[in-house]
Amino acid sequence: MITFLSGGTGTPKLLRGVQELLDEREIGVVVNTADDMWLSGNHLSPDVDTVMYLFAELLDTSRWWGIRDDTCITHDFLQTLGVDEFITVGDRDRAVHVARGEMLRGGMTLTEATKVLCRRLDVSATVLPMTDTAVTTFVQTGMGPMHFQEYWVRHRGAVAITGVTRECREPPAATEEVLAAIEGSDAVVIGPSNPVTSISPILECAGVRDALRRQCVIAISPFIGDAPVSGPAAALMRAFGREPTSLGTYQMYRDILDIFVQDVRDPVEIEGALRLDTLMVNRGKSVDLARDVLSLIYGR
Repeated sequence: MITFLSGGTGTPKLLRGVQELLDEREIGVVVNTADDMWLSGNHLSPDVDTVMYLFAELLDTSRWWGIRDDTCITHDFLQTLGVDEFITVGDRDRAVHVARGEMLRGGMTLTEATKVLCRRLDVSATVLPMTDTAVTTFVQTGMGPMHFQEYWVRHRGAVAITGVTRECREPPAATEEVLAAIEGSDAVVIGPSNPVTSISPILECAGVRDALRRQCVIAISPFIGDAPVSGPAAALMRAFGREPTSLGTYQMYRDILDIFVQDVRDPVEIEGALRLDTLMVNRGKSVDLARDVLSLIYGR
């Protein structure tokens, strides 16, 4: 089994390739939940859903979120009724949010609810929220603290930010399921997701870094030069006090790393790093990178 740390769109693009090369029952994914929020009474867990929809063969891979060919009848009518949903939620996607919200209100943990949803969507891979503790990423702006989803979706990342914080009622701890997945794996792969908002929340969960130090860990940089492949990673790295490059990413992970991978086009030099083509512009490129990563683990 290989366990991946995932959030956003970078790691799911790698998982698209991995699922063509491995039995999905041999894939575990620990997913960021610091982007979660309640919207119109329903529970959104966008990074969990992206991974879940990918394995359920439902994911809209033109956007890397939501369900393919979904409709937005409910969202549009809510707008007519004056409900300001700044995230456009599709109807089938909303059904998942409704179901999860009902499970959580009924006393289930997020881990339990995710397991039920995966079973009902016929997902064979092990999809695990990073924690059952509610934790939220906020960015600091001139307008005050702002939920990451509001910053990235409502404002398209066009707001100056000066800091990134995590808010929670109690310090988040990794679940027993997450630690077991890490410890029982042949290797752990930190995918090319945003280091600040997708991967760091996972690493901040109590128990995760200690478990990773006992494992073979491979990390893939999401940067080529000072530009992320996608998303607001550069601005978030600066706000987080880190250099927005592969070097800044490496410095965030180096205490838990065995292999660091950066793109063949990356002008940044990191001693000992491995160079691969990490630009997954289509399914074939995802498979190629997945094959290279698997060869590092299994020597094939």
